[in-house]
Amino acid sequence: MRKYELMTIFPLDEEKSTKGREAVRNVLASFGAEIEKEDLFGDRDLTYEIEKQKRGRFVLFTLHLNPNKITEINGAFRITPNLMRYLFVRLDDKE
Repeated sequence: MRKYELMTIFPLDEEKSTKGREAVRNVLASFGAEIEKEDLFGDRDLTYEIEKQKRGRFVLFTLHLNPNKITEINGAFRITPNLMRYLFVRLDDKE
């Protein structure tokens, strides 16, 4: 298992944001990911409009995950409601 950071963007609406975060946690858990930390980065302006939104709620997940599962998780995230964008970043093993 490797360590990753997952940056996610959700709508500003509190209900949609909460449901989106729960959906992301469920998808990650279903693929065996262990969430180490979840940090709310707050509401920020987007560089470009996403789904007619100019602002989004950014949340950073730090997790441990089997690298072979990333492709499957990407497929699940494409159909996850209230998840506007996401990006996986692999962290160095030197920590």
